[in-house]
Amino acid sequence: MSDRRSGWVPGRGWLPVVLALLTLLPPHLAAQDSPELERSRRRLAEIRRERDRLQEQQQRLQGQVHDVNDELHNLERQRESTQKIVDEIERQIGGLSGQLDRTSAELILAEDNLAERRAVLERRLTDIYKRGPLHTFQALLAAESFGDLLSRYKYLYLTSRQDRALVGDVEKLRNRVVDQRDDLLDVRKQLDRTREERTAEYTRYTDLARARARRLSQLRRSARTTERRLDSLQQDEAKLNNVLAALERARRDEASRGLRGATPLPGSITTADLGRLDWPVEGAIVYRFGRDTLPSGGIIRWNGVGIATGAGTPVKSVESGKVRLVGQFGTYGLTVVLEHGNGYYSVYSHLQSAAVQLSATVARGQVIGSVGGENSDYGPHLHFEIRGENQVALDPTEWLRKR
Repeated sequence: MSDRRSGWVPGRGWLPVVLALLTLLPPHLAAQDSPELERSRRRLAEIRRERDRLQEQQQRLQGQVHDVNDELHNLERQRESTQKIVDEIERQIGGLSGQLDRTSAELILAEDNLAERRAVLERRLTDIYKRGPLHTFQALLAAESFGDLLSRYKYLYLTSRQDRALVGDVEKLRNRVVDQRDDLLDVRKQLDRTREERTAEYTRYTDLARARARRLSQLRRSARTTERRLDSLQQDEAKLNNVLAALERARRDEASRGLRGATPLPGSITTADLGRLDWPVEGAIVYRFGRDTLPSGGIIRWNGVGIATGAGTPVKSVESGKVRLVGQFGTYGLTVVLEHGNGYYSVYSHLQSAAVQLSATVARGQVIGSVGGENSDYGPHLHFEIRGENQVALDPTEWLRKR
């Protein structure tokens, strides 16, 4: 029986039927991220978190005194992290490019199938239009027997089902083409964004490399200056030791001979004062007693501690004593030295001003000057030392009250 017996009558909503042959197209592979791309994105997020942590550490280093090697190491690790980020972005670009190719191929296949089905549908619609709206009834009425009628009805019914299925399939195919076009646009946008990220990371990598190079250049330029400064510090330290030794010899000589009616200074500091002395100023310790690295990279051994506080802050005597030195003292700046008896001395350096005079007697907690040091590497701070017998430098934090 020819298909001219078909009784299907086209309606106005049949134009979407063009997409009918969707069922012959492979299952839709949406532009979903591949597992490898997802893993790359997770790795990228972890690396970026690590670099953010390094940047925070760098900010902390910039706000405090530190070993310059820590700063250089931090910059190097940031540069390594940025290189890893660039590598991951390159992998993502490769994955997205492959995904773009696959999606483009799927879209071309879908559009080809859609064009083919539209051609089939147009021929089908033309045939149905030519038969006219009464063709179904004519085919049934032309039956020569009851059996022939049933056969004609079955044929018309199956043909109608196929046509309706064709309509649904074409609709799905059209939606699939639309989805694949959207997926293609999304992948292209992702690829563009990823390429922009790569450009930004390359710029950051270059900036980090330049920052490290500048820092190394600064260190090389300041190497000689640092060396000269360390030499000056060592020379001034030796001079201070000599001054203290001379003062102690004079004190002992006067005490033993009773010259000019001098009386020995009562011992105001003893080992019983460990951990009990008042702080000369309140503030954070910017360098501690012992070996340390200067911000400029040089290695030094501090005979005292640096206590950061505002310029002009009053400096108080940690214990009663006698003023043995007031004046500029090389790299120590304006310095006051107090004698406390028993061979103990306290040293207050980097002062902005002095409030006592030579040979004056001061009480515990009395203001002897104000904090200076604004032009030093550590900003405004007090350099404070405690010297024991034979001018041995003692750790001041062992003598000052615990905070």
